[in-house]
Amino acid sequence: MQDFEPTISNAKITRSAASSSIVLACEHASFFIPEEFGNLGLSEQARCSHAAWDPGASAVAAKMSSLLETVLVEATVSRLVYDCNRPTNATDAMPDRSEAFEIPGNRGLSEAERARRAALYYAPFEAALASSIARRNAPVLMTIHSFTPVYNGIPRDVEIGILHDSDPKLANAFLKTAPQHCDANVQRNEPYGPEHGVTHTLKTHAIPNGHLNVMIEIRNDLIQTEQQQTAMAAMMAAWTRSALADLGIRPEGSECLV
Repeated sequence: MQDFEPTISNAKITRSAASSSIVLACEHASFFIPEEFGNLGLSEQARCSHAAWDPGASAVAAKMSSLLETVLVEATVSRLVYDCNRPTNATDAMPDRSEAFEIPGNRGLSEAERARRAALYYAPFEAALASSIARRNAPVLMTIHSFTPVYNGIPRDVEIGILHDSDPKLANAFLKTAPQHCDANVQRNEPYGPEHGVTHTLKTHAIPNGHLNVMIEIRNDLIQTEQQQTAMAAMMAAWTRSALADLGIRPEGSECLV
């Protein structure tokens, strides 16, 4: 089994042949902006900020993938070019403003340019994730994100968010087993929820087919260093096993379909 595979457009796939039924996804893994966009007119501070990606999320997801022996699908382009957790008709799929930052390179985009970006960056990620899910028996979709500890000047007390849309089964299991694994401030559908449009990936790839699913949000000051990322991934991996066991599921026993 090959651990690291070539990047396909805006999709990096790790451990594609892993036998676990869990599929990890990280839609905001990178702050990379292709040269043609001229950094979207952003300052260095803005280009590397949470507006452009989810700091620490990719590192935690990669370590979880190793610990749980799961496939991981990551976007390799900044969400300011295209946010892969948004549908093509969403305004914030290519936002012209993100919290404190104006995004000059996204201002006044034509429908043709929006369609071009969707084809170049959204479609490959969607295809890679759909394929990874389809190759597994009884797949379990988990998306890994991080959030800023202060938003629009308001501190956030929540440390880990367990998010779901219309299917709460796996989220419920995570919340039920949380005390066994951490003493963090864990909240349901915080700091975001379905009303904010953040459950698009779950709604597209899991809910219509009845696949178990959950979105994990981790406050990014808790995963700044490699040591923090390693500890968080270990905790999240153990927590994932407990939550699935609570539902009577052993993901390691699943077979990847040929």
